[in-house]
Formats: sequence, C-alpha cells, structure tokens
Amino acid sequence: MKIISSNHLTILILIIFLLVFIGCDRDKKESYIIIGQFACLTGSEAEFGQSQDKGVRMAVDEINNSGGLLGKKIELITEDNKGDNNETVTVVSKLINKNKITALIGEVASSRSKAAAPLCQSAKIPMITPGSTNPEVTKLGDYIFRVCFTDSFQAAVNARFAFNSLKVRRVALFIDEKNTYSTGLAEGFKLLFTSLGGEIVAEEKYSAGDKDFTIQLLRIKNKNPDAIFIPGYYSDINLISIQARNNGIKVPLFGGDGWDSEKLLEGQAKQSLEGCYFSTHVSKEDQSPQVQDFLNKFRNKYGQEPNGYAFLGYDAAMLLFDAIKRANSINGIKIKEALAQTKNFNGVTGNITMDHDRNPIKPCIIVEIKNGEFKYKETINP
Repeated sequence: MKIISSNHLTILILIIFLLVFIGCDRDKKESYIIIGQFACLTGSEAEFGQSQDKGVRMAVDEINNSGGLLGKKIELITEDNKGDNNETVTVVSKLINKNKITALIGEVASSRSKAAAPLCQSAKIPMITPGSTNPEVTKLGDYIFRVCFTDSFQAAVNARFAFNSLKVRRVALFIDEKNTYSTGLAEGFKLLFTSLGGEIVAEEKYSAGDKDFTIQLLRIKNKNPDAIFIPGYYSDINLISIQARNNGIKVPLFGGDGWDSEKLLEGQAKQSLEGCYFSTHVSKEDQSPQVQDFLNKFRNKYGQEPNGYAFLGYDAAMLLFDAIKRANSINGIKIKEALAQTKNFNGVTGNITMDHDRNPIKPCIIVEIKNGEFKYKETINP
C-alpha cells in the first residue's frame, strides 16, 4: 500500500476544499441575484443613509418573501461609504470587482453618486440613486438612473412657492459652499426667482459642520430679506435656525429635501423652525393606499417613522426589481434598457416615468413645519 506523505495530504485537502468552495460559490451565483448598495450609514448625514438602507431592505424582504425574482432570491450586499467620496470609490470598486454585483443602489448625496457613476458606467453596471438630485449625476452615463426629481425642478418649485405662495420678493441665500447639492439648488433658485421678478438681496456661505454662523446671519439680517433660502442638510439647518432666531431674524426659512429628517427639529429647533418650509418627495399625510401601506409596513418592521429617503430607497429597489423582471435577465445592458423604458411605475413617492435623460417625471411636495410637525402644504407638478 502506497503511503501518502503529509505534504501531499495537505495539498489534497486544500484542493478538495477549493473545489467545494468554488462549487458553493457557483451554486450561490446561480441561486441568487446579487445587488449592491452603498450608503452613508455613518457620518454627518447618517440619518439619510440609514433611512435609504431600511427602505431598500424592506423591498428586498418583500421580493424574497414572495418567491424571489426570475426564480432566484435577492442577495443584498451593503457597504458604508462613511459619507466620503474617496471611500465611495473604494467600496463601489469592491462591490463591482469582488462581489460581482448585477446592479447598484445608492446614494443620497449627489457628490458621492458622481464619484460612483464612472465606475458603474465603465463596468456596465446599472446604478439607481434614491436621492441624488444634482442634474449632473445622470449625465455621467446611460447606466445611471434616479427615482428622485432633479434640483433643476426642485429649485423651480421653491422659487415659484416663494414668489406665488409666500408672496415674498426679497430673498437671501445661505449656501453650503462645498456641497454640490447646495450650490446647484441655490443657483437654480436664483435663476428662476429673479426671472419671476424677485430679488436676491444677500448671498452668504458656510461649510457643513460649522458651529458659528453669527457673522453671516447678521449680514443677512442687515439686508432685510422677506425670507431666507437655505439649501443644506438637516444637520446644519438645526443649528442655523436656532442662531438665526437668537440674532433677531424672524422671517421664514425654507429649503430643499436635505431638511427631511426628524432630527431637524431636535432641541430648540422645534421652536426656531416653526412656520418654515421645505420641498420633499412624499408626505405621510398622503392618503393613497400605497403610501399608507408603506407607512404601516415600515412602522411594524422598524418601530419608527420613515423620512423621505426611506420611501425613496424602497422605490429605487422596487423599480430596479421591476426592470429586472421586465428584462427577464440579469444582464446589465438589458436591465439598463428596461430601466430606460420605465413608464407609469406606481411608486410610493409618486407615479414614475423615465425621461430621455433617465430622470423621473414626478411631482414635488411642499411641507410646512407646524406645531412641531411636518405638515403637508401643497403639491407642485412638473
């Protein structure tokens, strides 16, 4: 009898293990559709990333519990980009090259979606962003989509709301100067508001994470505006509003969907933002069956209230799954084509039809902060 040496035995065991591993990996790929997600689960806008993630996971669970897609289950692989552009490149590269994803969901922030888009375009991986509203995002390639409206539309909504509903004529801008979302929204607002006959009486700047806004706010106050447009994120608006009131500014403040977080009203901001407004994607007061059904399911699953980005995350995932079903394939080119052909998709944030630039045609909601709550004010259609 020939005796196998210990070295040969070790090599044989490694070969058997490798064959089993490869077989299991192949079985997994044949049994699952691998979807990637990247989000700011930590960092200054973590509330948005975590909300997106909850909405996406709810959609994945619904599909899997109903039998899956194309005879397979969905496997979701989520990476935290920590709210950083460089980290975005790292985690998206990993999802594409190592995890071999079929498609990608994310991100809320436009700058981070812009960092990821070229990678997806090059790899022919369809990417759908829940909440990146900067118009340039989908211009980076025909594999890049969104389920939210663009800042061009959101800026126009705010300009018309200020001029026609608030009846203000003199507006000051307070802009996060390093934030693509903020600068783009401000520029679009300024363009339309002045064309309607309004005047921009001041333009002041801050950087996300600043703690003292006194100098800029006093300069704005000296210009005597009727209202102040602040297209920033909730994490800064909270403190800005408190300091504005402490410095004697009494006019309404208003902004975009970056305000849409329950954390906006923490502490004194619950009083300082009373009577202020922001544009967003959906209102929980909407009595349509799809919105109320989503609310009930989200509350039961997570024991908390969703913000707009939970709705958008859910819509992004469900629209992607719908496109995969219509494509009857996990081929990136076919999924991209199906996404581009989307018409009248019944989302929880509204009826979605993709235009030729891969942006949805859908309405925008104005919310008023009243008695410490987000209350529906009006709907502005495209």
